[in-house]
Amino acid sequence: MAKSESENPYSKTVALPQTNFPMKADLASREPKQIQEWKTNKTFAKMKEIRKHQPSFVLHDGPPYANGNFHVGHALNKILKDLIIKSKSMAGFSTDMIPGWDCHGLPIEVQVLKNLGKEARNTSPTELRKKCRDYANEFVTKQGEDLSRFLCFWEEDRKYLTMAPEFEAKIVEVFGQLFDKGYIYKGKKPVYWCIDLATAHAEAEIEYQNHTSPSIYVKFPIKGEPNHFCLIWTTTPWTLPANLAICFNESLDYALYKSEEHGNLILAVGLAETVSQKTGIALTKVKSLSTEDLRKMTFLHPFLDQVSIPLFGPHVTLDAGTGCVHTAPGHGTDDYRVGSAAGLPAFSPVDDYGRYTDEFPMMKGVKIWDANPKIVELLKEKNMLFHYSEFQHSYPHSWRSKKPLIFRATPQWFFSIDHDSLREQSLKAIDKVEWIPDWGISRIRSMVESRPDWCLSRQRNWGVPIPSFTCKECNHTHLTKETINHFINIVKREGIEVWYERSAAYLLPPDTKCEKCGSSELKQDKDILDVWFDSGVSSFSVFGDSIGKEPADLYLEGSDQHRGWFQSSLWPSMAIRGVPPYKSVLTHGYVLDEKGHAMSKSLGNVINPTTDIINQYGADILRLWVSTQDFRDDVKVGKDSIKIVSETYRKLRNTFRYLLGNTSKEALSYMTDLNQLDHVDAYYLSKLATLNEEIQRHYATFQFHQVYQKLLLFCTVNLSQDYFEIIRDRMYCESKSSPIRRSSEYALAKVLEVLTILIAPILSFTSEEIWKEFGFTDSIFLHDFPNLEKFKNVALEEKLKPVFETKEFVQKALEEARQKGNIGKSLEAKIHLTPIQEKASPLSELASSELELFFVVSQVETDKSESSQALASISSEHYKIQVLKPEEFECPRCWRHTRDLKREGDLCKRCALAIT
Repeated sequence: MAKSESENPYSKTVALPQTNFPMKADLASREPKQIQEWKTNKTFAKMKEIRKHQPSFVLHDGPPYANGNFHVGHALNKILKDLIIKSKSMAGFSTDMIPGWDCHGLPIEVQVLKNLGKEARNTSPTELRKKCRDYANEFVTKQGEDLSRFLCFWEEDRKYLTMAPEFEAKIVEVFGQLFDKGYIYKGKKPVYWCIDLATAHAEAEIEYQNHTSPSIYVKFPIKGEPNHFCLIWTTTPWTLPANLAICFNESLDYALYKSEEHGNLILAVGLAETVSQKTGIALTKVKSLSTEDLRKMTFLHPFLDQVSIPLFGPHVTLDAGTGCVHTAPGHGTDDYRVGSAAGLPAFSPVDDYGRYTDEFPMMKGVKIWDANPKIVELLKEKNMLFHYSEFQHSYPHSWRSKKPLIFRATPQWFFSIDHDSLREQSLKAIDKVEWIPDWGISRIRSMVESRPDWCLSRQRNWGVPIPSFTCKECNHTHLTKETINHFINIVKREGIEVWYERSAAYLLPPDTKCEKCGSSELKQDKDILDVWFDSGVSSFSVFGDSIGKEPADLYLEGSDQHRGWFQSSLWPSMAIRGVPPYKSVLTHGYVLDEKGHAMSKSLGNVINPTTDIINQYGADILRLWVSTQDFRDDVKVGKDSIKIVSETYRKLRNTFRYLLGNTSKEALSYMTDLNQLDHVDAYYLSKLATLNEEIQRHYATFQFHQVYQKLLLFCTVNLSQDYFEIIRDRMYCESKSSPIRRSSEYALAKVLEVLTILIAPILSFTSEEIWKEFGFTDSIFLHDFPNLEKFKNVALEEKLKPVFETKEFVQKALEEARQKGNIGKSLEAKIHLTPIQEKASPLSELASSELELFFVVSQVETDKSESSQALASISSEHYKIQVLKPEEFECPRCWRHTRDLKREGDLCKRCALAIT
């Protein structure tokens, strides 16, 4: 049986450094004190100050909404940014973090109205905006506390809020610049509209969900041709009152088909068989129709006294329907495009809340969803319904109300994507941006290529008003460069609320008159700017014009921001500066539960970063989890995975605890001449130098999971399993002043110093704790990543490579002997190496004493003979390896069987000298 150290009567004869580094982390209870210390000492400010003359690295923080505490997705995002800021700073860059918050818009206004309940009816717009501002401030504070608790560096007096007076003024100023350059216009065209919230939505504000719609085939009579019809298909019966045309495709073949019950029908030849199969109605081709035939036709509305004209467009395909597309220019993008080209109005007889207006008196006041079955019945009565079924498909919904959206033409303010070749220039510019992962370029390109004009206006209270006016006499919209600039100056002095508190006369330059009729009676409009515009111009507010000359080095957000913030930031910057606001764009995936499901309260699978992780394990465990993930894809998290990460953390912590207990800061001065290093120490410092280069390279390329994996491997295998075991004898048994022990103490101190610095961006609290325990008084974040080039020793690594290759086989042989009960600890063994004939002997240059050290055995002998007393044996490429029992006595202090022992119980010469 191997004796424990507590049984060794000489175990206290050599003094080892003492450490107060606790075995148990207790991170949750001890981290807040360190957070306060960082704030008190202004550590982040000092970190920036000492590197202010270094090359800069700018990461621009995308603002989250100021509503609700941060969830685990926010934690991933914010910790990743902090890893980058800290690692770039320690790599010698001048970095900064100015966190931002998106404070206006629908999410906050809807929540405030919900909190008000019945009182919302009695709340004035002014009071509502004040409550929205208070609500946003409340959650800026809460989310700021979350940010600090994640151990992220930032300064509370250096943040940006889209509702701050100076930011609101900048929003209007950028809007004015875009208007002056011709990018802003007002028009009536279809936009995504939420009838529950009575406001327009941008593309970035929609999400797709399954939706069941009526699927109907409708007959439109052909004027002057009794019992002849054009057959259309639609899933939105409620849009039929707005029909003004039927659209065909000149490249498709059309024909007239006969049916028994429904007369003669026009449809595309390529869809006739599909229509027949879906409806169960037989169709027989009567004759082909040319494009000219179709152009000459006029169609009668199926239930209204109006006509529809034939139009042609490439959007008509054979993917579904009949090849004859019901066209309502007020309720569809393609419909609007072909309709406006033909001079048709964007007719939309639906109000803000989805109710028919008096433009469709037959169902005035009826909501569109209620109208669907009524219109189907009306078509049946008129004998114009060819077929009815239901159709389940992916349909756009409001991200806030979660209700289906409609396309509805309303007067809105738009940002023209194609003005002055902006789309073309933007496509060229984004090709020069580095997109990480590289599939990001394809995604952003496809979105930019197909992006419609940006609807900027919203019909809400809480936001930055669009500074336009309406003439009371002629209803003309009044907006000029002069009126915008005048308003900007007022906002800078008095804040944005002045729009609602003062008269139009005060907000306009003196003697302003309507451009159309000359009246001076103007009133301010009520639309506000899309909140995506607020956040999209954040680089102008945070960095001013400087970021245009030198764009931000990095934007980092979730992959959904290709259609959100990455685009809303791109368009204003390209239009005004001529360059994107970023050089590189890095995206991370969604955070899912351990089964790969999206988190939701209804499923009960939500992981709260504070209550479920930090309060139980500590923020360093959350940060370590982030570093384990290849975050460019979706990542999974759950209680089991966090527990595994906490076990990994314990292994890392134990490695550092060993280092602190076996060396000291003083040991860093032991080696003035690296040639005095013992081979094994020089070898592991060379390995450390290689690791150092790899870790810094992975930090530079944001591959934090590689940093984690390589640090863990080095700590648990290279150090704990190998190096610590190899030098255990000298650290325990050599005299304190022994050169060989001092060599190892120096190496351990250097390993401790370097690893603590390398792990600091990830384990911010733990590294700071180790740093202080090691003896440093300043913060670890004031130190740069080291240069260890002087420790690189390729020749030594090559020389010792066969030793470690052979050691793997030695360990297998020792384990076999141990399993048989022949030995306990490895020092109870002697290794006999027999070179295999005609093979080179790679260990011939090393003395037996060195091999004993590396193999952690009492003796190693090499000769051509084989022993018949082997306890176990194994063969490698170069040697037959046998495990033997040493014949010599065991030293009770070092437990080695050495040849200088004459009788049992005596100390070997080395140990006797060490305790003298």
